[in-house]
Amino acid sequence: MLTTQSRLLITLNPQRRHPSQSVVQHCNPSTHLSFNRIAPCLSTQWRASISASMAAVDSLEMDRFVEVGKKVADASGEVIRKYFRQPFDIIDKPDLSPVTIADRDAEESMVSIILENFPSHAIFGEENGWRCKETSADFVWVLDPIDGTKSFITGKPLFGTLIALLYKGKPIIGIIDQPVLRERWIGADGRCTTLNGQEVSTRSCSKLSEAYLYTTSPHLFSGDAVEAFARVRNKVKVPLYGCDCYAYALLASGFVDLVIESGLKPYDFLSLIPVIEGAGGRITNWNGTKLNWEASPDSQVKSFNVAAAGDPKLHQLALDALQWCES
Repeated sequence: MLTTQSRLLITLNPQRRHPSQSVVQHCNPSTHLSFNRIAPCLSTQWRASISASMAAVDSLEMDRFVEVGKKVADASGEVIRKYFRQPFDIIDKPDLSPVTIADRDAEESMVSIILENFPSHAIFGEENGWRCKETSADFVWVLDPIDGTKSFITGKPLFGTLIALLYKGKPIIGIIDQPVLRERWIGADGRCTTLNGQEVSTRSCSKLSEAYLYTTSPHLFSGDAVEAFARVRNKVKVPLYGCDCYAYALLASGFVDLVIESGLKPYDFLSLIPVIEGAGGRITNWNGTKLNWEASPDSQVKSFNVAAAGDPKLHQLALDALQWCES
């Protein structure tokens, strides 16, 4: 459990590689300053965001949530490994995206673990939507059993299971689990991101000309987003393709600098937020606004444009190159 003191410790621009650029260092509690001491230095927007985050963390049994999240990932992984590189039927959903028995069985296994431990929590899964007797809930688990189904069905182990826990709409826990490689990134509000229990960090890269960029596929951009992405792609050192959520995990571990994607659904990105931010990175939509989605039985699963970077300076340069205005 977090102590009261540690719950009140916050991070502004948590670049552990650049302590001189941050008000506090990211993962050393002894170097943190209290919220009251640094609040005057922050904008109204950041003060409101941090205050809400502190209140949320201060009210949670975070350790238990993380442990149940691990069990949820374990259950999903057992199902997915059973089907990986095995013959099975592939069904096209109404939006023509593929789904398999592995997706559906994995989601059911995840749901059963959550309901066993937190029967009052709501669940929103990619395959079956809202699951809760109530029409709203403070705690909502958002699940994507296989993010990167096309990678999964073609035998490429770069897909992932995504698990997010929202508290009053804010992602407070995020898990990216690669069940074949047995790699698991966990981000939790107020804590450092870990990979298989070891803390990880994004790396310093403050120039687009030095950046390694990932996107799942250039064919997923449409309309004005095609040119917006091209403006970034043409400025980076190396553009790369084909990792789905695994690209964000690599970014959190300091191997990739930038991820730019279009058309992501909430279950594709909500779990990424605690992972990226807990490693010192930034993740927003293309005009720099925090990603936000309220889950409910009536929620529209709309598409989002996402920009993630390991270095805050690089993130801003990417936004400047995108020249995007969200509608």
